Amino acid sequence: MPYQDEGFGCPAEVGLHMISGKWKPRILYELFQETRRFGELRRRIPEVSRHVLTLQLRELEDDGIVKRTVFHELPPKVEYSITEFGRQFEAVLEQMVILGQQYIGSQQDSKGK
Repeated sequence: MPYQDEGFGCPAEVGLHMISGKWKPRILYELFQETRRFGELRRRIPEVSRHVLTLQLRELEDDGIVKRTVFHELPPKVEYSITEFGRQFEAVLEQMVILGQQYIGSQQDSKGK
């Protein structure tokens, strides 16, 4: 099995690895809304450095989750969008949001008691 050659114990680890990283879920959230240019992503996620954003986008592109489209014009224009394959992660991230909200709520409830 190829995924085991990469040090993963099961296919779920592969999927998690593809979207793991401090900024990948946030980048994906933004791109699920609409196609965005690099500068737009920087403005919407100001906490991430230009370098890290570039690296995370490249990893997402290498994994086939994000598509980078270059428009040959002056000044150069580059857009990032979610691929058809990448759209499959939308439901996963939505479920993670729900779980996170439930956890935050339960922690607040237990502290309020």
